[in-house]
Amino acid sequence: MSTIALKKVTKRFGSFVAARDVDLTVAAGEVVCLLGPSGCGKTTTLRMIAGLERATSGDVVIAGRRVNDLKPERRNVAMVFQFYALYPALTVRQNIAFPLSAERIDARERKRRLERVAQILHLETILDRRPAHISEGERQRVAVARAIVRDPNCFLFDEPLSRLDVELRQSMRGQIKEVLSGLSKATVIVTHDQLEALTMADRIAIMREGIIEQVGSPHDVFAKPTNIFVASFVGTPQMNLIEGKLLRFEDGRAVLAVGGNETRFTVDAAACRLNPSKVTIGIRPRAFMPADDAAGDTLTAVAELVEPMGAEMLVHVRDEAGQELRVVVPRDRRLRIGERVHLRCDPRQTHFFDESGRAVRS
Repeated sequence: MSTIALKKVTKRFGSFVAARDVDLTVAAGEVVCLLGPSGCGKTTTLRMIAGLERATSGDVVIAGRRVNDLKPERRNVAMVFQFYALYPALTVRQNIAFPLSAERIDARERKRRLERVAQILHLETILDRRPAHISEGERQRVAVARAIVRDPNCFLFDEPLSRLDVELRQSMRGQIKEVLSGLSKATVIVTHDQLEALTMADRIAIMREGIIEQVGSPHDVFAKPTNIFVASFVGTPQMNLIEGKLLRFEDGRAVLAVGGNETRFTVDAAACRLNPSKVTIGIRPRAFMPADDAAGDTLTAVAELVEPMGAEMLVHVRDEAGQELRVVVPRDRRLRIGERVHLRCDPRQTHFFDESGRAVRS
């Protein structure tokens, strides 16, 4: 049974808490990404699973067994680091087979395993080369092959693609995902790159300051963020967050005072339970639609910067309250710097956050 479970796991370094009450389960065959900014505790959490750090409190359970007191070598996990750490004097073949030297496996089984992972990761033609004579992408694949050749309980990846260029990252994301999908092993991947998390993970755990803020599918963390931090962290370009004072509700719309003007937003029915207070509206840049004229449900702003993005343009505008907003429009919708624009938002992509920063929804 290849599973991972963290139960109220906390790690302290003196007075500093690197991870606090982390609860997380990873099923067999599931890929979970720990996503968050630098210093949020995601690598510390991964190292506690591996046994490289000892949890201050809580339980680490692998394959149904509590492993807090087991040394790393007895946990039967395979870890791929940011730095490949290949042995330069050994060939690719010898690097991949090296972990098997400590196991009592006969030569025929060792050869079978090596040939299998080499075929899966397309390494057959470079098995007799040394690491100095292969590309960065090939070195990364060798590191992955060395991990999966052992048939461990689970896989742990620490920023596995951070050293690759953009083109190699794209190809390696697909290759690693394809490999993991056929192994039925619990896998945890640490990354600060949201694109890696969104494309590789079955579920994403978003961390901030040692706490898991939200766990969900890539779609859920993007479309249904649980708070302002998750809303602003996930998504490129970043979500617009518009602060205003909630005045009242009329016909299913919230009437907000934004920069001295009253603006109406269609909201979730749950928002109608809020008392008038300070609120934040979250709107994705692609959820804005330029309107011909100002109306009660539009924001008026002035274009300050235009960034071409191929088929689209990212336009930085400033509204009448002085807030900077990001708007993505089709390339053929020409907006000039200094142009006044009226923006209407898609109500299906409008997020409502209360004064504490929590999402409001039914």
